[in-house]
Amino acid sequence: MAQTVTRTLGDAEITILTDGATEFTPDMFPGTDPAQIEALLSEAGQGAIRTNFNAVLIRHGGRTVLIDAGPRDLFGPSCGHLPEALAEAGVTPESVDTLYATHLHPDHIAGMVTPDGTAIFANATLVLPEAERAFWSDESRFTGDHAGLADWAALARTVLAAYGDRLRPIGLEDEIAPGLTAFPLPGHTPGHSGWRFDAGDAALLHVGDIVHVPDLQVTDPEIAIAFDMDIDTARTTRKRLLDQLASDGTLFTGGHFLHPAFNRVERKGDGYRLITP
Repeated sequence: MAQTVTRTLGDAEITILTDGATEFTPDMFPGTDPAQIEALLSEAGQGAIRTNFNAVLIRHGGRTVLIDAGPRDLFGPSCGHLPEALAEAGVTPESVDTLYATHLHPDHIAGMVTPDGTAIFANATLVLPEAERAFWSDESRFTGDHAGLADWAALARTVLAAYGDRLRPIGLEDEIAPGLTAFPLPGHTPGHSGWRFDAGDAALLHVGDIVHVPDLQVTDPEIAIAFDMDIDTARTTRKRLLDQLASDGTLFTGGHFLHPAFNRVERKGDGYRLITP
């Protein structure tokens, strides 16, 4: 199966790289009746709560930018296919000059390092939100209520150390690379961000992890997922951004949309429906 799908945007080439996929269980959606989940899946013609792990490759103006890098082998044999996807796209790790991490959860950064903690993208600068760097670097935070995140924080520190003097922390609305700008998406993690890429009159938005399961959280954006550190704020962010996208018709993608992962959205009842261009 193809691990990539590519679109031309202005004078840029945008490729979605699928690292892998998994399925969730209903208990990952706190406050949502399993019967509601079953009904939404049935409406979508699905028998499982499916999600993907996506990275995005942007080739533009002589630059090669990789956004996020998948979970590597951390989530089992159904994941860890980023190297194959990059090869399919005709890109070597050495040719990537800029990495961007929308946030420092393992399914977005594990693919940036080998199991022994060596940087995979030897010539890349790692750009990331400063708020993410500050939060995950502080070991003292991961006790008490956050003790369950200690392993995730250790991986984040490993990635930060691997890129060392090639780190470039930025503000939540700063430029990542020419034409590519970050924007804040609060609630999922302290510095969780999306980005906007502009190429001439064309634009693409990346909505980060505001949606983990399109079959559920697009149809009903009230549905929360346990990975959100501030569920109420994440829900507000999801509803606001989906409403904006339905109003302006902008092309968008995200970390967990299913293939081909380039979408537009329209209103449907109290929720929304994805449209594949």
